[in-house]
Formats: sequence, structure tokens, C-alpha cells
Amino acid sequence: MLARPATVPAMRLTRSLLRSGAIAAPLFVVVFTIAGALRPGYDPMRHPVSSLALGPGGWVQTVNFLVTGALMLAFAAGSRHALRQRGGPGALWTPLLVGTYAVGLIGAGVFVTDPVSGYPPGAPDELVYTTVGTLHDVFSVPVFVALTLACFVMARHFGHHRQFGLASYSLATGVLFAAGFLLAGIGFAQTPGLVEIAGALQRVTIATGWAWLTVLAIHLLRTLDADGG
Repeated sequence: MLARPATVPAMRLTRSLLRSGAIAAPLFVVVFTIAGALRPGYDPMRHPVSSLALGPGGWVQTVNFLVTGALMLAFAAGSRHALRQRGGPGALWTPLLVGTYAVGLIGAGVFVTDPVSGYPPGAPDELVYTTVGTLHDVFSVPVFVALTLACFVMARHFGHHRQFGLASYSLATGVLFAAGFLLAGIGFAQTPGLVEIAGALQRVTIATGWAWLTVLAIHLLRTLDADGG
């Protein structure tokens, strides 16, 4: 059954929600890149993005998590309408997975990570868990898992619509994102050979996944405009 045409106010709201997704990912990456470059004692090659929430100026990364999470929640709502209008697989699961990813970002902002890899300066290399830091990790895992699954779900969606370029891009992003997340985690566990580049691996992973979200948001916006929905 075809969805009923949306009203003009509903169309405008959906477009605004989708634009939130297009803005969120670049904003998140730009903020943590600048913060990492300016932070004394912080090594982007070695240290996690989450560690930027520790020490003086840590509020910047905390706000970065919270704002990005809120924008992605808005995008999840917008993607639900856009995908329902378009039809095909993914209309249910993609918004749920993106919403889960967004809630994970917000939780990662509320609960600050534990020190690791010698940051802040003077902290031990080995991770010493606290309750707050554990909660940060609990919320962080769904960020990576949900986004990986969303890539695979949308690969099926694009394949259904015979958009094989986007399907291949989504599938490749899901595989690379999952692999990068695992390798970065192994590095942060102080594994020789990876600990020195764990921060860089995490950044490449984030840039890969967040770029896919931006492409998805822009694609849904264009599709919505083309369909007049």
C-alpha cells in the first residue's frame, strides 16, 4: 500500500530532521579534530576521542557527544518518514538502529570515560574501570554495533531499489566500520603494535561511519524532493 502524501508542514519537518543528520556527522568530526589538536599532552594517534572529555576543556567533547546525539535522534525520526515514503526493506529497522546509535552517543556524553593510554598526563596506560567509565563503555558499544547493522540493512534496501553503487558502499562501510572498531579496541587494550596507532584507527573508523550517515541523509533528502514527499 502506498503511503498517503504528506502535508506541506510534514514535508518541511521531515526535511529539517534529515538535514540534522547531514550536519551532525561533520560537526562531530570537526569538533573532536580541533579539540585534539589543541589539547596539551593529547596524542590523536594514540588516545581515544572519548578521552577529550577528561581534564580541562573536557566539556567541549561532552557537548559534542550530546549535540550530535540529539541531531541524530532527529535524523532517525526523519529517516522513518522518508524510508516509509520510498518503500522497500529498512523502513523499520534503519530508524531504530540510527536512534539506538544516537542514544549511545548521548549516554557516552553523560558518562565520562576512564583514563587510558597515559591520558590525561600522569594516568596509567592500562584502563582502570570505574562505574562511570563502565557506563560510558556500555553506551559506546551500541554506537558502533547499531551503525554497523544500519549499514547492512541499508545495503539490502539499496539493492532492492537496484542502486547497486550505494548498496556496495553501505556494505563496505559496515565491514570496514566493524573491523576498525575491533582493531581500535584491541589497541586501547595496550596490545603492542596497535596501541601506538589506536587513536588513529578509531578516527578513521569514525570518519568512515559518520561519512556514510551524511551520505545517507543527503540521499534521503534528494529522494524526498524528487518524490515530492
